[in-house]
Amino acid sequence: MKRTVWMVALLFLALPMAAYANGIDFSNQSGSISGSASGLSLMSTIVSVTGLSGFTSGTISIMTGALTSGSLASGGTFGPGTLTITSNIFSRTFTFTSASWILEPFTVGGSHEYVLDLGFAAGNGSAFQTSIVTGSGFFVSTASIASGDTIFVTPEPGTLGLLGTGLVGVAGLVRRKLKRG
Repeated sequence: MKRTVWMVALLFLALPMAAYANGIDFSNQSGSISGSASGLSLMSTIVSVTGLSGFTSGTISIMTGALTSGSLASGGTFGPGTLTITSNIFSRTFTFTSASWILEPFTVGGSHEYVLDLGFAAGNGSAFQTSIVTGSGFFVSTASIASGDTIFVTPEPGTLGLLGTGLVGVAGLVRRKLKRG
């Protein structure tokens, strides 16, 4: 009976790990983007972070590979590149496999809006999307950034739940060994 109570108590302590299976969401705005057929370069300021405590300031920087299809003005695809997030608590560079440069189908006061969507390798749990407003006309070489969103997703709750129950099992085995010895 005592062992069952201990195991249930440890299980309740381990399962809350699944509650931490949230993503980290970086919102950015302002900054600039420049581009040519050889690639896009973006620099933007992080204005808020959801899911990461202690974060107060930082930047997002993107360098794409060369334009592989389409054009700067009408949208296209860029080759692999890097996304760098720098902040007061960490700095990390992520590699993406492709970047989609999408011209939105509407204009506001002569300005065109583009969306840059980065494609990461399957299973790494990352996504990036930012909105760029050209000011007037189509994107030719430089523009201001309206807003962006970078989301990093941690493992799903089921995975963390399995990890937690596995840890409870290992703790039970260790306890049993110590009692025998």
